[in-house]
Amino acid sequence: MSEIRRRGLKALFITSAGWREATTACMSDPSHPASVIDEAAFVSGAVELEGSFTAGVVAQALKWAREHDIVGVYAVGEMMVEQTGIVADALGLRSPGLRASRVCRSKYLQRLYCPEWSPTTLIFPPGNRTSPIGEHPGWPAVLKPAGRRSSSGVRRVGSQAELDKCLHGYPHEETLLLEGCVTGQEYSVESLVQGGKVIFESVTRKETNESSSTSFVELAHTVPAPPSTTNDMLRAASASILERLDFADGIAHVELRATPEGRVYLMEIAARTPGDGLLPLYHLATGAPMEPEIIRIALGEPATYPAPARYARQVYLDHDPGILQDVKIDWPGVSVEWTPEGELWPTPQPGAPDDGPALRSVQVLKSPGSAIHGLSESDDRAVTFLIDARTPEELDALEQQVQEAITLAIT
Repeated sequence: MSEIRRRGLKALFITSAGWREATTACMSDPSHPASVIDEAAFVSGAVELEGSFTAGVVAQALKWAREHDIVGVYAVGEMMVEQTGIVADALGLRSPGLRASRVCRSKYLQRLYCPEWSPTTLIFPPGNRTSPIGEHPGWPAVLKPAGRRSSSGVRRVGSQAELDKCLHGYPHEETLLLEGCVTGQEYSVESLVQGGKVIFESVTRKETNESSSTSFVELAHTVPAPPSTTNDMLRAASASILERLDFADGIAHVELRATPEGRVYLMEIAARTPGDGLLPLYHLATGAPMEPEIIRIALGEPATYPAPARYARQVYLDHDPGILQDVKIDWPGVSVEWTPEGELWPTPQPGAPDDGPALRSVQVLKSPGSAIHGLSESDDRAVTFLIDARTPEELDALEQQVQEAITLAIT
């Protein structure tokens, strides 16, 4: 928002009708970044229904194109990626491109376009829960919706009986995939692409709760991933996937797994800003925010981004179910910040490359008195912290110290 305002441009914002009240409240708050939005539009749809937002977005784009000279578009979240690509293509603006925008919103299209990196897949088309199409991956397998976000609905199943029971929990109009359960470390590769060329790329190491759960909730991100020959394989796979999708302009978030045998599998790819705290982590690791470069790419201005000079990590705490009463941190100079859904995250200030290990922030993502549940999807996570250090070893030691210094009061 600040980059748009700095250029003297108007900000036109489209989101789901479900966010109308929250958005208008932020726009009316002079202290909130959303207060600089000139006009907001709200369209009906549901993230699990493919293309359901498209008609509303196209109608609004037609209206605004008559009233304004549109110079750039950008999808800040998963919900509008495909629609952004359509509008950009129609108006001759920069975006990941029609192919990338469509494929990145559909896990089954990712299997079609990228078969050499895909696990064995069985597809349940909308309305079909008894006659899936494709090759059965065997057991265990992973059941996942084709178009959701935040690990919503992703489950490991170990038998036909478990699968049959799980299938009842998804809307009949939703496409589902049953895929081979890939054993191996999870990573992502973040790439800035301009004019079809990768101008920056970095590997992120991820940790999930899969070892103690049937879910795959992400519990930690490390930027960049510690040095390894695996990183070269991941970067090569990511570059090939971007080329296959004819990815043109934007940021790509490619989630991959590397097996002990040395094979790389594509879990999914996103054509938008990565979620969680990945952008703050890149700020801590490089000393520079990434958002200005994303806007430069969207506007066709020359963009560049520095290589990481430190290691940064975000950690989500596991927790028992109950009512969250309080969170405390015993750490000099650091206090807990409550940032429930809809609240702005603090912007951590990066240190110098040679600074010692540092705890940058501790955040509670729920309100006091909220009911918290076991971690079955990303929205269940309640407490997170950001740290950075000179080496992976320093980062590991600091994480352990911070874990021991945080106390959750749950009743």
